[in-house]
Amino acid sequence: MTAGTTSAASVAFDADVAIAAPLPVVGRDVLVPLVTGGEVEYAALDYGASAPCLQRVWDDVAGYLPYYGSVHRGAGYLSQLSTDLYEQSRATVAEFLGLRGDDTLLFTRGTTDSLNLLASVLPRGTRVFVFETEHHAALLPWRRHAGVTQLAAPSSPAQAVAALEAALEGSGDGPRLVCVTGASNVTGELFPVAELAEVAHRFGARIVLDAAQLAPHHPVSVADLDVDWIALSAHKLYAPFGSGVLAGRGDWLDAAEPYLAGGGASKAVSRDHVEWQSGAARHEAGSPNVIGAYALASACRAITEAGPAALVAREEALLARLRARLAEIPQVRTLELFGPESARVGVLSFVVEGWNSSRFAAVLSAEYGIGVRDGLFCAHPLVRHLLGGRADQPTECGSPDAPEGQQNLNAIRVSFGLGTPVEHLDRFAAAVRELVERGAVWNYTVDGGRCVPDADPRGERSLPAA
Repeated sequence: MTAGTTSAASVAFDADVAIAAPLPVVGRDVLVPLVTGGEVEYAALDYGASAPCLQRVWDDVAGYLPYYGSVHRGAGYLSQLSTDLYEQSRATVAEFLGLRGDDTLLFTRGTTDSLNLLASVLPRGTRVFVFETEHHAALLPWRRHAGVTQLAAPSSPAQAVAALEAALEGSGDGPRLVCVTGASNVTGELFPVAELAEVAHRFGARIVLDAAQLAPHHPVSVADLDVDWIALSAHKLYAPFGSGVLAGRGDWLDAAEPYLAGGGASKAVSRDHVEWQSGAARHEAGSPNVIGAYALASACRAITEAGPAALVAREEALLARLRARLAEIPQVRTLELFGPESARVGVLSFVVEGWNSSRFAAVLSAEYGIGVRDGLFCAHPLVRHLLGGRADQPTECGSPDAPEGQQNLNAIRVSFGLGTPVEHLDRFAAAVRELVERGAVWNYTVDGGRCVPDADPRGERSLPAA
């Protein structure tokens, strides 16, 4: 696995270093209204939740739509064309992920769907080993299908490897599966996937990689990492059209009942018998999301053509620049598992001394037009661990003079990628400093569980008229 090299040393970023231009994304120039009046270009810094659509992807999808047709079972030309594009997309994504020749690639609805699918095909008696640092999509699906051993949050990559080795050493025989993230959706830190895979296989276990946060930032090769399966979401990989992938070994997939029963998964049906398909078709019942698959393949092609190494270098420069600016603000505390030297992607979570995190994020949006995320990021055990055990949703917005214990009950996350302009991160860092120094200019309240501007003058949110 290609790993990032951002370290404490890189925090001393050279402001004169030139950073390459971002790739074009849809919505790059969208203007949003501010509570203080006027409009500003929206700074989309929540890539960790959903990345914007690459312009290349949108253009490819728009070019295909006039030729859209049913997949696999139509005799017409457009149906046959759509079937070809769907299967070509499968091959393109397989190549992008470095799959082995006998691996199976299934199109799903996203990482959550992929890991639930894998959980549903586990052989009887399987034990699953997972770190508490996982996103809920990787933490929860196993509980309904297998025995789960939850490992404590590791303090270093080496400690993660040692913890897994100790857990597997005493786990006995029978099918076992390890689930691990490639990059944390909270801290952005990279996990030692290849080393964990080696440990898993040494003890006869299999391993699935949650690459939802890794694949948009770094090249990923299933063959090189030697993982058994990989799961990811297209909406984080610049193709927000409702698709995802589960890819890897086919034996457990072919041995299990189909994930969904229906057309496409069945080869022959009689009154009292069904013969199921093997391979990808077995778990892709119904009319597939051909547009989502084609969009994901388009994103894979765009990233490959842009040069993954150049994109990684650009992101590392952006990350170093941002970390350097935040390091100059003593009230900001960055959340880390492995420490400042650890390799990471463009995902960073933090808290601000004296501020309720939900209020801080609301002010960034309402007064600066900057979109970040606040909360527990669907990784509650990890955020609680990083916040010292305190991570409950506050009952009120809070303020700089909020009671002790009501300030940093959750965190703020900024995340970015290949479509992020330098000026958006600079604007974010300047806004953080300004808020710490002078505070918000508007009053905020809770509405529907969210911190929002009080008496918001912008009115109801809606799309602009065509």
